[in-house]
This record gives sequence, structure tokens and C-alpha cells, in this order.
Amino acid sequence: MSDYTFYEKQYLGRDYIFISIRLVMAIFCFMAYYWTENRDINADLLLLVGCFILIASVIMLFILHFRTRIKNKAIILDGLWTTRLVKIDLNSISKVEKTQYSSFFINNPVYNLHKKGAVRFYAGGKDAVKLTDRDGLIYVIGSQKAGELYSAIINEMKK
Repeated sequence: MSDYTFYEKQYLGRDYIFISIRLVMAIFCFMAYYWTENRDINADLLLLVGCFILIASVIMLFILHFRTRIKNKAIILDGLWTTRLVKIDLNSISKVEKTQYSSFFINNPVYNLHKKGAVRFYAGGKDAVKLTDRDGLIYVIGSQKAGELYSAIINEMKK
């Protein structure tokens, strides 16, 4: 990790909004189980679903969505098991800006999503770095550390 100008890991289950949604669903299941008068199979199913939601939430905290690395005038984005490695050459970048990822309150995690002329990478957080290359293709990289990512890109481009 010390060989890289910038290194960040983004995990699938660490977005606070989705953690909150999963916890509310689990609490609802536990409360419905508690208030069920006849503890039949349906009530036991509520308890089982609530426990499954909590276990899945804990497991998702450790699932790596993608890594962002900067080295040798390139941004290297490496995703989950079957995703392809994306390498963005900083020599072809004409414009770099720090921006908000989206105006929506809830954003789904994406990796290498081509949509409306932009390639998006996002796991969590509000901020992003927007890169425009010489061909007009836009890369939007969401980051928990957007300020550090922006300065690392600027410093790497100056080398």
C-alpha cells in the first residue's frame, strides 16, 4: 500500500443509509415476533428472518466492493471477484473536479456502470471526483475520501 500515491478500499455494506434500512427491517421482524400472541410457524419465521437480516448485514460489512489506487500516472479500479480491472491513464485526462456524486439521498453501489455518457464507480459517501478525458468520456468515482483522491490525482498529473 505504500507504493501507491492513493489507496482506498470501499466495502459493500458500510453505507449508513443501507445499514439503517436493514436494522429497521430487523427490528420490525423482532417486534412483530414479540407481539404475536400465538407463537406458531409464522411467528418463528419472523424471528428467523430478523436474525438472517442481522447476519447478512454483518457479512456485508466485510465484502469488498472495489479498491481505488493511484500509481504511475494511472488510476486503477479493481472490483469484486468477477469484475474487470479498470485502468484510467491520467495522461489522457483533460479536466479534474471534485463534485457531489448525486443529488439523490439513496444511491445504489455501482462498478463500471456506463450511463448517460459517464462511467460510474460508487460504494458510499456523498462526494466524488469527476474526470473528463480528451475524447469527452466522463468518469465519476465516488469516494469516502474525495478530497484526498482529488489532491492525489492532481499531484500525480503534475509529475
